[in-house]
Amino acid sequence: MAPVEKRQKLVLAIAVLASFVAFLDGSVITVALPAIMRELGGGISTQQWVVDAYLITLGSLILVAGSLSDVYGRIVVLRTGLIGFGAASLLCAVAPNAEFLIVARGVQGVAGALLVPSSLAIILSNFRGPAQAKAIGQWTGFTSAAFVLGPLLGGLFVDLASWRLVFAINVLPIAVTLSLLAVLKQKDEREKGVAIDYPGAVLGVLGLGLPVFALIEQGHYGWGSPVIFLALGFGILSFAAFLWREHTAKQPMMPLALFTVRNFAWGNLTTTFVYAALSLGGFLLAVFLQQVAGYPATLAGLATLPVTIISILFSSRIGSLAGKRGPRLFMTVGPLITAIGFFLYVFAGARPDYWTQILPGVILFGIGMTITVAPLTSAILGAIDERQAGIGSAINNAVARVAGLVAIAFVGLIVGPQLGVEGFHRGVLVTAVLLMLGGVTSWIGIRNNAQKAPVLRAEGLESGEEAGPAN
Repeated sequence: MAPVEKRQKLVLAIAVLASFVAFLDGSVITVALPAIMRELGGGISTQQWVVDAYLITLGSLILVAGSLSDVYGRIVVLRTGLIGFGAASLLCAVAPNAEFLIVARGVQGVAGALLVPSSLAIILSNFRGPAQAKAIGQWTGFTSAAFVLGPLLGGLFVDLASWRLVFAINVLPIAVTLSLLAVLKQKDEREKGVAIDYPGAVLGVLGLGLPVFALIEQGHYGWGSPVIFLALGFGILSFAAFLWREHTAKQPMMPLALFTVRNFAWGNLTTTFVYAALSLGGFLLAVFLQQVAGYPATLAGLATLPVTIISILFSSRIGSLAGKRGPRLFMTVGPLITAIGFFLYVFAGARPDYWTQILPGVILFGIGMTITVAPLTSAILGAIDERQAGIGSAINNAVARVAGLVAIAFVGLIVGPQLGVEGFHRGVLVTAVLLMLGGVTSWIGIRNNAQKAPVLRAEGLESGEEAGPAN
């Protein structure tokens, strides 16, 4: 085997493992939430915060990670993120109360923000052409598998040991990834003259965190409370200021000019709908199966195992097909199939039969997401120049995490203070509608064989031409 192929396999392994822990931690927690609530106390709002504290920092700081990678190098940032994620995971594992756990989850999100864009960027810098599309397919397959494998692992840990092992186990894959990075010995690439947009980062955190606080805590304080309407109002103003900052900054962490590229803009809109649906649907299903249907944590995790199997078996193949035939059809059909799967859950009662009321939806979920994810990633990143792959992947991952963050924040409004059968039905219908919107936006906006856009800057194209969408 040629050395270049060995090196590419090593790069892919590092990228998959680094992203795996971040994606796994985003989903493994869902099945552990009832056990955490029993030991540390709290209701559905505590469960929401354990999920959203991670997503707030991850979603708002993942854009800064792109600039940090340019300034300090992708490998340095990746290594720092791995070490920070491991340390924060241990803090979560020893949390004495819910408040400590929520803060530690926020720290985890900070470290996780350094992992995902850097891991995908090293794939894009080491693979070209059809090999790149296939590698992205493998990366998305394994990271998507982490997203759906999480509930199974979480269930096993909760039932056989403790929910605390859900976090402590992160140390093992992190140690392996750090070892592989040492073997790789890849030279870091650093950009000269790049500034980090700290004001944008602060406004981003406030613009996401305060509205999420208002959405989650309105059940306790009421919409008329100054605590709620002031947080919501100031948060909306902060987010508007964030967009203004990114429009006017010389070196924004989210160059808005990228959204003039058609597939990039429409692909991120699809990402918003699809990942909001995945976060909402995954949260509701995991909690419903345990708190309403009475499943042990392990069985609740096993319930979604077919999604993992389908993703691992077929994601690479779907990625290759999308690279040859274009992403539009895959991105349209995939979310619609997944929507049908979630719609089927409306027939589930308080004691659902798994084989007839749960499994059919799970299988359609697995098929639909496997068809969607790799083409979606390829369409977005394939629309921009390789030199902007880091910031492009950071923006897309930020969109996905923020979509999930906001979806979880709305859980209380959708299902009420406690999750029951009727609330679950409302939730899965909202999930299905979001997925259908994802399929429709893909069909309307995505174009096959779109011309790759030139490098875009805040002040325009490097060549001085007007920015415009790829045809």
